Amino acid sequence: MPGKVILGAQWGDEGKGKFIDIFAAKADMVIRSQGGNNAGHTVVADGVKYKLQLIPSGILYPECVNIIGPGVVVNPKSILGEIDGLHAQGISTGRLFIDARVHCIMPWHLELDALSEAEKAKEGTAIGTTRKGIGPTYMDKSERSGIRMHDFVDPERFEAVVRETCARKNRVITGVYGGKPLDVETILAEYRAYAERLRLMVKDTTIMIYDAVKAGKEVLFEGAQGTLLDLDMGTYPFVTSSHPVAGGCCIGSGVGPTAVSEVTGIFKSYTTRVGEGPFPTELFDETGDYIRNAGGEFGTVTGRPRRTGWFDAVIAKYAVRVNGLTEMVINKIDPLRGLPKLKVCVAYKLRNGETITDFPANFMDLVDCEPVYEEFDGFDEDITACRRFEELPGHVRQYIKELERICGCPITMLGVGPGRDQVITI
Repeated sequence: MPGKVILGAQWGDEGKGKFIDIFAAKADMVIRSQGGNNAGHTVVADGVKYKLQLIPSGILYPECVNIIGPGVVVNPKSILGEIDGLHAQGISTGRLFIDARVHCIMPWHLELDALSEAEKAKEGTAIGTTRKGIGPTYMDKSERSGIRMHDFVDPERFEAVVRETCARKNRVITGVYGGKPLDVETILAEYRAYAERLRLMVKDTTIMIYDAVKAGKEVLFEGAQGTLLDLDMGTYPFVTSSHPVAGGCCIGSGVGPTAVSEVTGIFKSYTTRVGEGPFPTELFDETGDYIRNAGGEFGTVTGRPRRTGWFDAVIAKYAVRVNGLTEMVINKIDPLRGLPKLKVCVAYKLRNGETITDFPANFMDLVDCEPVYEEFDGFDEDITACRRFEELPGHVRQYIKELERICGCPITMLGVGPGRDQVITI
């Protein structure tokens, strides 16, 4: 049967890793299709916490094939560190494959990312990137000057392209930003060793995916980041450099849309955001601090605190529309315990006095807009042991039913704790 896409439906950090892990238990293949090691998924299995950045969450299942598709950018040093970390936890990576078309993040990308963001910070225009070199790598990809994985693992091709590219990038690093040039010999020595370790993993994975779909295998497309960070459909320019929406899963995996039959959007019961950009429901008070601490809202990759606010149904309806969601999952309901009232944003009142219920194309409309809320009763009960919808307190059930009504999409699963088993299927 055609595959299933699982993606973030807000600004990322919705807890996708947990639900991808749940669905991966039945999957024959899990594919990561975009982004890089700026994304982070945390999975808790049998009391053990696994933090993944590049490697698909299906890696925890020995029989599952895990693929890093052509739309991803890979830092060779980072992915090998992640592989070594999994090995130290007893997890095999023998069924992990990287597409030959994947673009490699090289030291100059990291340097240029840091220098560019520092320059923008002086001008007050910083985006708030993770400085992992993701943007500069995608820039080279679009400029058609990047180093792809098949270049990286070809010894002769690798040396030639690294020497040429490093010389060109050093001219930018020193001439534009006043930075120090990178030493090409050091890079070659270090990255040759990485290439040796990665070479056997590099395949034309698009054939593998196509064959799995045609054979009726269970294929899972794993999204990273979130819908509002999409390069086209997000709050540009405060976005990532790839396409976390459902359509990006096809492009970044090398398959057509007929390979997908279901699209699941993961939401938190509140909203968070990392980095700069507009955030209509952001809370700057004790309630925001309470949700942040109760939900452990600190970055998997960076550790930095996430901006926190009420659930934004304007964003949710937008995610339903642009992704073609067939179902919603509401995660992390338990951190709302103890709040007397729960609010849901259903519209924005703009600076000109106009009230809108659809997410605007121009993010400037979100600046200083006033969220319009519907309010619901909160709950005090501990719901982390609940495993059936009927076991939840009445106010929680009502909150979920109202979210489903407002968003216009079925809610099929709930997350009531961090563990793999702390899930309710509706």
